[in-house]
Amino acid sequence: MSRLNLAILISGRGSNMEALLRAAAAPDYPARPVLVLSNRPNALGLETALAAGVQAVAIDHKAYGKDREAFERAMDAALIGAGTEIIALAGFMRVLTPWFVGKWQGRMVNIHPSLLPKYKGLDTHQRAIDAGDTEAGATVHWVSPGVDDGEIIQQASLPILPGDTAETLAARLLPVEHALYPAALAKACAVVASVG
Repeated sequence: MSRLNLAILISGRGSNMEALLRAAAAPDYPARPVLVLSNRPNALGLETALAAGVQAVAIDHKAYGKDREAFERAMDAALIGAGTEIIALAGFMRVLTPWFVGKWQGRMVNIHPSLLPKYKGLDTHQRAIDAGDTEAGATVHWVSPGVDDGEIIQQASLPILPGDTAETLAARLLPVEHALYPAALAKACAVVASVG
């Protein structure tokens, strides 16, 4: 079985990245991590990646000022240099330009902490609670030019409990995300592999 070269983009501690790295340690997983890239040099997930034997690179977006495309061209060069075939966004807190999305469209996925199409963007848990929803969840989707707007690959949900806060809901949802993302990424790999 051929495995796709996977790059994971992070901005922080990278708990979803860790879940992907654990899944990819299995010889039959369809992706092989070749790069973890962060826009923040102090992201804790970079150390985790290095400890797992994966190349870790920081490209500080602040060095590029307001020129988002110049930052993304530097990212793109690192991704190509690592032989990337598929990208997983795992807590990457930058809105990507149409240029970058267009370059990697159909080969880039994201995990979002809501049951899309509900609650795109930030503060998803508080918004679900405020709306009186009975369940919350996470969605893995293809990245498209619109924020949290791409075609859904897979979702998982859990009930919102009486007394839940945004913090408690987020904490209970994390293990759900950690199970969902590797499964959904495997599906995405199958799609990318079939296209060639």
